[in-house]
Amino acid sequence: MITRDEIRTRSAGHDYRYPLVTIAEFFEGNTFEDSIAPNQYGEGRPDLAEIAARLTVLDADPAVAWIRVQLHEEMFDHDHDGIAAESVAICTSLPSSVIDGRLDVGELHAEPVWEGWSYDEDAYCDIPAIPDGHRVLTLVWD
Repeated sequence: MITRDEIRTRSAGHDYRYPLVTIAEFFEGNTFEDSIAPNQYGEGRPDLAEIAARLTVLDADPAVAWIRVQLHEEMFDHDHDGIAAESVAICTSLPSSVIDGRLDVGELHAEPVWEGWSYDEDAYCDIPAIPDGHRVLTLVWD
């Protein structure tokens, strides 16, 4: 799992924009269940391992260029400990309804995916290329 210090270093190297992090960087070794969708954990949301597994399977689809975790702005506050995610960006050519079904957003206790980013795109760094015919969809828990 990527550390808060590593994230802050990457951010500082890119004019303090929020780095997008990979599935592995965010989920592997992460035992902080409230690091993403904290309001839904304990309310039926699957654990981090299950969320990571679903995202990893989706990421292997040839119609998915990449998946990145969008970090929450509050994790950059000086009084915040650990890492926190706002949502997940999915770069794909698949229709939103297919992504919703493949991830089973209802079981994830997430909102249906929507086109765009959690914050303005220029708030992020480390954005992989978006291939022709693809767009970014955001999976968010609210």
